[in-house]
Amino acid sequence: MNVLTVFQQGDAVLISVFMILILMSVLTWYLIIVRGAQTLQARRANRSTESALWSAPDWQQAENGLAHSQGQVANLARAGLAALRLHQSQASRALGQACGVDEFVTRAIRKVLAQENARQEAGLTVLASIGSTAPFIGLFGTVWGIYHALVNIGQAGQMSIGAVAGPIGEALIATAAGLAAAIPAVLAYNALTRAQRVMAQELDYFAHDLHAQLLTQSGEQDGVR
Repeated sequence: MNVLTVFQQGDAVLISVFMILILMSVLTWYLIIVRGAQTLQARRANRSTESALWSAPDWQQAENGLAHSQGQVANLARAGLAALRLHQSQASRALGQACGVDEFVTRAIRKVLAQENARQEAGLTVLASIGSTAPFIGLFGTVWGIYHALVNIGQAGQMSIGAVAGPIGEALIATAAGLAAAIPAVLAYNALTRAQRVMAQELDYFAHDLHAQLLTQSGEQDGVR
């Protein structure tokens, strides 16, 4: 059973099915490698940044340490600090009077938190789509190949097992190709979804701690400078 025979003897529909499945498989492994590496890098950056942030003696040094970091924790901290400074600078104007510091800082942190969570979900929809559709695309290729194999056998008048086994076996490769594309996509989707959910919980905990610290700092006489 030679896979190349499908491309040599198959029609345009069967070849298109195999090309789609190959593209799905390549895209799946690309997302597995890229998103897996990004997730590991983000978790390490979050841990190191959070540790450096809470060990800083004051907010000024903490912010200096976050200057070159593009991690999720750093983005949340910068957003919270910027919101607190903006509210303090306009406390005597309409902006400061219209909204309390608690709500103002909360909205800024919540916005960045939603953006970071959405960024972590990138690629998951593609993996879910591949995992759910690839088996059916492969099955369609199998049905199409078997149909044409039986039509050709009927026209040739050859009813032996040897005449049937070859073409049908080649058509069944489409089902195997569909499963080969779907199984890694489903496993990767489950793994990345769990990792994203854990990171979202960790970010939510950090956001609550950051919010409490900033409100405590805003109550001091000098505030955040």
